[in-house]
Amino acid sequence: QVQLVESGGGLVQAGGSLRLSCLASGRTFSTYVMGWFRQAPGKVRDFVTLISWTDGNTYYADSEKGRTTISRDHATNKVYLQMNSLKPEDTAVYYCAAGSRKDYCSGYGCYALPTRYDYWGQGTQVTVSS
Repeated sequence: QVQLVESGGGLVQAGGSLRLSCLASGRTFSTYVMGWFRQAPGKVRDFVTLISWTDGNTYYADSEKGRTTISRDHATNKVYLQMNSLKPEDTAVYYCAAGSRKDYCSGYGCYALPTRYDYWGQGTQVTVSS
């Protein structure tokens, strides 16, 4: 089991920045990728970005390239999501997720789907005001 706890959400004005954190505990040695997703009310859970837990390789949704950065710190078992130039449409609950390696996945893009992940945090609300 892997436990994930997100923090850092809140209210921010459009154009502002926010850094979310995800603390992982438990059997993290089985983790291959850590991902961030977001879900707005009435919408599906969308992929934001992911990072390889071992070598730090990253993969971003096209909409996030250039304004979002994911990073991880093995010493503290944390994954961070730095978001800049926030827009009202970024308002959502942001979830951290951990996934093991999937034999049927040949690239990081395969892990852009929520079904590739085994463990989820409870989510943290991000609200961007106009």
